[in-house]
Amino acid sequence: MKEFENNAYFWQKVDTLYSSGDFKLICAKGSNHKSYPSLTYPCDYGYVETLSDESGEQMEVFKSNHGDMVDSIVVCADIINKRFEVKALVGLDEDERLEVLHFLNCTDYQKSVLLSRGNQIPSWSETE
Repeated sequence: MKEFENNAYFWQKVDTLYSSGDFKLICAKGSNHKSYPSLTYPCDYGYVETLSDESGEQMEVFKSNHGDMVDSIVVCADIINKRFEVKALVGLDEDERLEVLHFLNCTDYQKSVLLSRGNQIPSWSETE
């Protein structure tokens, strides 16, 4: 299903969600995680604050300075909080993406996978 992973329309919607609000920094690159002090944030971490979100949830973001576009998303299975979490990766290079994956996968309580951006438009996603 490689064509699903690279659906340009999906990434267009992700970009719209990201650009719909302002990035608010929670933890700067190099700071320690509050619950796991031995973990160091590999890049800036925060969220996008949107005015239209009535649920109180925000888009979580790992951000670097290599661009201002969502280049990947990470889907996390969080056993402690019993939920899935999605985090956007913005402006990260390949090494930083791998560092984020290591950061998110280094405990037994959470495991994550990376979905990378592509630019293909599969035939099944086109509308008339």
